[in-house]
Amino acid sequence: MTIDHALPIVLSAIALFLMSFLSWMVLGLHKQDTSRVPQEAELLAAIEPFNLPPGNYMFPYCEHGPEMKTPEFQKKYMDGPRGSLHLMPVANMGPMLGLTFLYFLVVSYLLAYLTSMAHHEGWQFLDTFHFVFSAGLMTFLAAKLADSIWFKGRVVGHVFESFCYAVIAAGILAGMWPK
Repeated sequence: MTIDHALPIVLSAIALFLMSFLSWMVLGLHKQDTSRVPQEAELLAAIEPFNLPPGNYMFPYCEHGPEMKTPEFQKKYMDGPRGSLHLMPVANMGPMLGLTFLYFLVVSYLLAYLTSMAHHEGWQFLDTFHFVFSAGLMTFLAAKLADSIWFKGRVVGHVFESFCYAVIAAGILAGMWPK
């Protein structure tokens, strides 16, 4: 890759960051990703005494595979409830937005790098677009789909958003690819 790739990479990252803002704040693609717990106040009061640090917790939990086969664990699992609990620190939007932009910058760089390895003389705009789109869609969507299989998260907004991200990255990188 050359310095000629820098501008498309940065523009791609900016465009992806703006699309992320639009998908969350304007289009509301993720409004239905979570819902309120009935009796939220009671649940918060029940969790508070544990003073759990931010992190991911699963219940029932077992330390290793063989424990999953024990009658005690099987009973807890079958009786329920089963789930996971994600406790977050207080959000600081500035650093989180900065890290999101950095994420899009790194992904744009890696998509450009991958394209530079595959790109050969004679490729036209559509050849580059198809390549970047395919790599971008895999990048943005694959982890979300795998996560939804295990944790039953809603993916409708993520599918649409990932498609848009892939189109944006592909359009910018293919359209500005150095000759």
